[in-house]
Amino acid sequence: MNANNSTDKIIISPATSPDEEKRNENPITGAEALMRSLEHQGVTTIFGYPGGSIMPVFDALYDHRNTLNHILVRHEQGATHAAQGYARVSGRVGVCLVTSGPGATNTITGIADAMIDSTPLVVIAGQVGTGFLGTDAFQEVDLVGITQPISKWSYQIRRAEDVAWAVARAFYIAQSGRPGPVVLDFAKNAQTEKTKYVPVKVDYIRSYQPIPDTDPEAVCRAAELINAAERPLVLVGQGVELGGAQPELRAFIEKAGMPAGCTLLGLSALPSNHPLNKGMLGMHGNLGPNINTNKCDVLIAVGMRPRLSIST
Repeated sequence: MNANNSTDKIIISPATSPDEEKRNENPITGAEALMRSLEHQGVTTIFGYPGGSIMPVFDALYDHRNTLNHILVRHEQGATHAAQGYARVSGRVGVCLVTSGPGATNTITGIADAMIDSTPLVVIAGQVGTGFLGTDAFQEVDLVGITQPISKWSYQIRRAEDVAWAVARAFYIAQSGRPGPVVLDFAKNAQTEKTKYVPVKVDYIRSYQPIPDTDPEAVCRAAELINAAERPLVLVGQGVELGGAQPELRAFIEKAGMPAGCTLLGLSALPSNHPLNKGMLGMHGNLGPNINTNKCDVLIAVGMRPRLSIST
C-alpha cells in the first residue's frame, strides 16, 4: 500500500540538549535503549509484571524511576486493561511491560480488546534469546504469530540496534489512523547487547496507509441513497469521537433532520439531550433506536462496525 500521512500529527519530544546528546554518545544496552526510547515518545506511565525474560529491562527501569512510573499489577491481563483505561482517559498510548511465555499470552485478551475498541496500546514482552528461538525453550512462545491477527503490527526485536527504530514505529502505528495495539517481542539477547542510541522519529511508513483514500463515487452513491430515503436512521459509533468529528456529525443529521442512535462507545459523540438523539443501540439499549433499525429504509453507520448485538 502507498502511505500518505500528510494529515498525521505525531508529537515527539526530541533529545536536543547538549547533555542529552553527550549521554547518547556511549554504547548502552538494548534495555537502556528501550527506556530512552519510551522517554523520547513522551511515556510517563507503564503497567507491567516482571519475569525472567524481561528482567534486564526492569533492571534498566530502576534507573529511570524518576521519569517512568511503573505500576505493578497482579496479572498481565490486568496490565493491558489498565493501559487501555489510561489511554482512553489521557489520550496517550498505553504501555505494558511483561515477560515471555505465560506472561505474554496473558495479554492476549487485552490486545484483542484494544484492537476491537480502537485503543492505542504498545505491549512489550520479553522473549528467549534469538539462539533459542524455535527450540521449545523455557517459556518460549510464538507471540508474533499469535498476535498478528489481533494487532496493527507485531514485531520481534532481535538486535539492540533495532530498539529505537522499532519503538518509534510502534508508537506511530498505534496512534495514527484508526488507533490500536502494537506488540514488540523483545529477545533477551537484544536487551543485554550494547548499541549506540540515536533517537528516532517515524512519521511515514511506505507500506502503511493510516488514512484511506476517499472514493468520490461511493460518496455520491451514498448521498443519493440518503436523499431518496423516507425513513433514514444514523448509527453513531466511537469513530466519531476518535476522529473529532462531532460538529460534522451534528451538521449532517440536523441538515437532513435524521434521527440517530449511538453505540455504547459512541454515546459522547452526540449530546444526550439533542432532539435527534434517540439513545443507545443494542441489546442493552433503548427501545426506539432498536425498533427503527428494522423499520428504516436506509441505515447509515458513522464511525462504527455492524455488530450482532446491534443488528439483531
